[in-house]
Amino acid sequence: MDVALMFPGQGSQYPRMAASLYGTDAVFTSVVDEVFELFGEVGSVACDDWLSGADVDHVSRAQPLLFALDYALGRMVLSWGVKPVALIGHSAGEVVAATLAGVFSLEDAVSLVRDRVVSAVSIPSGGMLAVAASEAELMPYLEGDVAIAAVNSARQTMLAGSDEPLAAVRARLEADEFVVVTVPATTPFHSPAMQPAVDEALAAWNVSPSVPRMPVYSGYTGTLMTPQDALSPRFWTRQLTDAVYFGPALNDLLAMYDVLLVEAGPGQTLTSFARRTKAVRHGASQVMPLLDASDSVEAARARLV
Repeated sequence: MDVALMFPGQGSQYPRMAASLYGTDAVFTSVVDEVFELFGEVGSVACDDWLSGADVDHVSRAQPLLFALDYALGRMVLSWGVKPVALIGHSAGEVVAATLAGVFSLEDAVSLVRDRVVSAVSIPSGGMLAVAASEAELMPYLEGDVAIAAVNSARQTMLAGSDEPLAAVRARLEADEFVVVTVPATTPFHSPAMQPAVDEALAAWNVSPSVPRMPVYSGYTGTLMTPQDALSPRFWTRQLTDAVYFGPALNDLLAMYDVLLVEAGPGQTLTSFARRTKAVRHGASQVMPLLDASDSVEAARARLV
């Protein structure tokens, strides 16, 4: 069965995941070292926190760390000789997918992520919520700068916004008996609160993207990334405010290919979303996380190679 790789955009809640691969898998270790070296001091701090098991929820550590782990795991899978037919990323994971597809050089990708971190640090505190509801059900509850942050499946939607309005929205949702879960985040990504960061990132744009060399499905359009998307600075910078339509993008990918979806990142969040798709439920496609609870990749490698 053909393989498609998925790259998560959250994962700081798993600070130690993949740590056991560091120093034991040669490809993973060398790529992580390369990425953190390109990040400079920011990368050094993120790496130390990761390996020590310290808190990495803050955007200044979470974003560089997640990029490094996703990218290194992707490179490790490719080193096994796996040739994916498509790539898809959730939020920051889309930068990883695009980098592996040749849209960005590694240096440019690190520069893009670093600029996002710098521009996001000054944004007032906010957060994100996962709600067991459809996008349509949640629209009447939006107030202030609270917005739909991600549509991950038919009834799994994320909200984001500044602290006070987000707390008010949560109270209303819980009063109406919706299931609401806090997403570990201190920055209101994918909400209007991030607009100053978008403006700053666009002004600082200094990378030179290329046309993808393999199919990349974008959560920001909900479908296949076009050459025009890939080459557009605004397409990449507006990702800080725009909602992620991962569910529609994944369904579009699965309408084109019958594949084994492999989540190449910490945790199994995207795996859980994929299990809810019609294609996986009916057996046309399959899904598995690259990492299990012990960080072992041997079972995944045996299935892929």
